[in-house]
Amino acid sequence: QVLLVESGGGLVQAGGSLRLSCAASGRTFSTYGMGWFRRAPGKEREFVAAINWSGGSTSYADSVKGRFTISRDNAKKTVLLQMNSLKPEDTAVYYCAASKYTIVVVTADMYNYWGQGTEVTVSS
Repeated sequence: QVLLVESGGGLVQAGGSLRLSCAASGRTFSTYGMGWFRRAPGKEREFVAAINWSGGSTSYADSVKGRFTISRDNAKKTVLLQMNSLKPEDTAVYYCAASKYTIVVVTADMYNYWGQGTEVTVSS
């Protein structure tokens, strides 16, 4: 069992930055692929970024590529999402997820555990 708790959301102006953090419990955290997804108001959940077990491989949605960076610290059992140059269209609830697959996973169905989400609002 893995418990995930996100933090770091908030209100920011367009062009600003936020850093989301996901704290995980469980002894096998270092074996999980990790990801971030988001759900904007009135829209479907969408993939944002993912990272493999070691942190050596990552993947990003085209909409955030070059602006967001995912990283992990297995010793601290945390996953970070650094979000720069934020846009109003980045407004959403952001969810951290853990997959039993060690590789980069971009499909929500392949994730086994989900956090409760943290809200990000970007004002124009």
